[in-house]
Amino acid sequence: MLPGSIQISGETLSSAEVRDICAGLRENSVRLLSLRGCRLSERDFGHVCRGVAESHSLAQLNLNLGIVSNINRVKQLAEALKTNRSVQSLFLHGSPLTDAGLALLNPALGIHPSLVALDLGDCMLGDEGINLICGLLPPDGAKSGLKELTLSANPGVTSKGWGRLAIAVAHSSQLRVLNLDYNPLGDQVAGMLAVAVASSRTLEVLDLEGTGLTNQSAQTLLDMVENYPTALRTLILAENNISPELQQQISDLLSEGEEEEESEAREVTAREKNPWICQNNSSSQMVLMTSGLGDSLLAETEM
Repeated sequence: MLPGSIQISGETLSSAEVRDICAGLRENSVRLLSLRGCRLSERDFGHVCRGVAESHSLAQLNLNLGIVSNINRVKQLAEALKTNRSVQSLFLHGSPLTDAGLALLNPALGIHPSLVALDLGDCMLGDEGINLICGLLPPDGAKSGLKELTLSANPGVTSKGWGRLAIAVAHSSQLRVLNLDYNPLGDQVAGMLAVAVASSRTLEVLDLEGTGLTNQSAQTLLDMVENYPTALRTLILAENNISPELQQQISDLLSEGEEEEESEAREVTAREKNPWICQNNSSSQMVLMTSGLGDSLLAETEM
């Protein structure tokens, strides 16, 4: 039997239901486990964590909306992730981790061999938590790091913390998606992020929805998109005090860049299909560029 999914939302789980979930994890018949906003006893949460530790099939774990509700649960999840080798995507959106909780969880995240997507939105993080997260964005490619990072709605982070993150993003060797929506960033932090995007070779999606930006930020971002070659494909600026005209200009420039790369990709594909097409100058060979996130990451379940 191919691994499947268990998705439960907002229910109180009985011990019998938890036993069934754990059996599926141990039998490697579960690829996606989502217990979004569910209620379960401390004992049963421990059973789920042990099942996660023993699973070799689990690729996506969604414990959004308060399931990881205390330090004891953070510790149990950390122990599970130290043993697990298969989880690629971990969603803890809406968990009251705080910096102290993330400090307990971070060592397990840092050594996990497969983790590439992490959602810590609305987790009551501050600058110390951001410093820990920066360690999950290795700069030199010597070890695996995050490709998708969500830090939405963490208003306790100051401009100092966001500046530290911008530096890490600029030098990250793998990060492709960064969601910072609904944080009070303002124009100063947006300027830091523009520099980070211009420096990054991998960042394709940046979500700045509802982050207190103005036309000043938009003009900086427009200059960045217009004058510097970047990997950026999607920039979300909704619910900010930015004129529709500036938003449209940025969107048009990003679309133009994607169309140019798609045209180049089509040319490369045509040459690959027709071996009789000769290159007069070997130094002018095209490099195939692809846009989008591809199929390597699982789609996030609804928060």
